[in-house]
Amino acid sequence: MAYSVCNGRVAPDDRRRYLPAMSTLLAEDIRFSVAPMMDWTDRHCRFFHRLLSRRTRLYTEMVTTGAVIHGPRARLLGFDPAEHPVALQLGGSDPRDLAAAARIGADAGYDEINLNVGCPSDRVQDGRFGACLMREPGLVGDCVAAMRAAVPVPVTVKCRIGVDEQDIEAALDALAAAAVAAGAGALFVHARKAWLEGLSPKQDRDVPPLDYARVYRLKRAHPALAIAVNGGVKTIEEAKAHLAQVDGVMMGRSAYQDPELLLRVDPELFGEAAPVADAFEAVDAFEPYVAARLQEGARLAQMTRHMLGLFAGRPGARAFRRHLATEAVKPGAGIETLRAAVDHVRRAMPELQAAA
Repeated sequence: MAYSVCNGRVAPDDRRRYLPAMSTLLAEDIRFSVAPMMDWTDRHCRFFHRLLSRRTRLYTEMVTTGAVIHGPRARLLGFDPAEHPVALQLGGSDPRDLAAAARIGADAGYDEINLNVGCPSDRVQDGRFGACLMREPGLVGDCVAAMRAAVPVPVTVKCRIGVDEQDIEAALDALAAAAVAAGAGALFVHARKAWLEGLSPKQDRDVPPLDYARVYRLKRAHPALAIAVNGGVKTIEEAKAHLAQVDGVMMGRSAYQDPELLLRVDPELFGEAAPVADAFEAVDAFEPYVAARLQEGARLAQMTRHMLGLFAGRPGARAFRRHLATEAVKPGAGIETLRAAVDHVRRAMPELQAAA
């Protein structure tokens, strides 16, 4: 655990050794990250992703200020120290509440607090936060300034290039200017508009056309600000192409659905060895964590659901997925269930059979 809760208060464990010395992020800090994704990037997912890459920056699911301030903090904010560097993404629009939630997140040990100015769901529109804040750059600036004053860690913003009928040049320039003036440490820009009327949140992730060139122009206008591009990035090769124009790439669904892709991040984007040799070794490294969480009462499926894309394209991958999907959900499922799923792949791979 990154922290414990005593008498209703968060008690950080050695938090200060993780705190950045600067309130801004460097290009190296945001070179590659996995996007915050609701229902996906929970603590189990993040721990597994960290086994595949030491250098990837990890993000929580979006958590609303109300949940952070009034909800069960140990459950909402708990994470393992191995996840560092890890950032907390907040949803909200009240500067005082965001400052309070950011302070709680920093005290819990998060390395960065990120403000969501990109989510287009009905829920965030009703709450006046997420992508609808693209229409209120002044309020975004107030929110960032309040958060910056409250915490010693970087405060960053994840946004869209615009919403609805906004002109993307003026909208993104105004948002960036307000965020920078308020002390934002970096911008993560999803290179699509969000259509708050007429498209579902799922369609908003795919239907509006991508405009990477707009993000590149923003970087040229703010050369000193760390800027990462997000949206539609599927491969490491695509990430490398973007890195010729901006400081970082934030990858979402592709990293989640094909987690082995993360094994290439450290060697190809940072010039460092991957922490494990292959997916099999990653599963072995995950077992102690799984066993510990099972002892705490978690269900196996809560952890293995984040691994279903592992071994994609290999012989036995379908049997691996099917085994976890049907067996990991059963009461009492444990490590042996995970091992049995992996054995489907081991048995199907000719090179492993030959070595046996």
